[in-house]
Amino acid sequence: MLKRRRQGATVIDDHQQYRKNSLTLAGAVAMGAGVMIGAGIFALTGQVAELAGALFLLAFVVAAVISGFAAYTYIKMSNAYPSAGGIAMVLSKAYGRSTITDGCSLLMAFSMIISESLVARTFGTYTLQLFNVGANRLLVPALAVGLIVAAFLINIAGNRVIGGVSKVAAVLKIGGIAIFAIAALWASGLNSHEATTAPAAATTGVTASGFLAGVALAILAYKGLRHRTGRKPR
Repeated sequence: MLKRRRQGATVIDDHQQYRKNSLTLAGAVAMGAGVMIGAGIFALTGQVAELAGALFLLAFVVAAVISGFAAYTYIKMSNAYPSAGGIAMVLSKAYGRSTITDGCSLLMAFSMIISESLVARTFGTYTLQLFNVGANRLLVPALAVGLIVAAFLINIAGNRVIGGVSKVAAVLKIGGIAIFAIAALWASGLNSHEATTAPAAATTGVTASGFLAGVALAILAYKGLRHRTGRKPR
């Protein structure tokens, strides 16, 4: 009887410790929004516009609907199996300890490494443009590695630090995009009359394959939802 009480107390302590170290709801939302705005909006918008052409906004809407269904499955899985395992946990529950689980987990890890490398190098290139340094083969990778190291230090600091940094970054990104959008609209002199009288021939150059490719890239812009998988907020 005493052993059962000790086991029950241990389970309660572990649950309290899990909640203490978990992200808050605001932190989880900020982290997902920050990832989507950073990698998706800044890195993929131009490519989606090039592929989808005048159907650029529709491509993002279709991608949002598809990502919404994916997000719903993640919600149901995280509620049924609260774990910090993320995608690996989902694959393990679906296929068990199998070659499919191991292979898909490795592919996900490799894709995240490539994605982080791309974003980090883009950060280095954009940063040098701010200071008019010009092309420099050493500074770009140095800044990229510095960004990855900074992200690593934030991650090992714990979920509280991650949540706080995510909130600050989300506010800066959303505010920056809002200011940029307003300034771009003001500089372009675009008005509602010009938008409604745009020639219908603008969509003639859009192909079905180009639109589908644009939707596929736009889905990557919503990838922040999978970064919150397994990070059940308290």
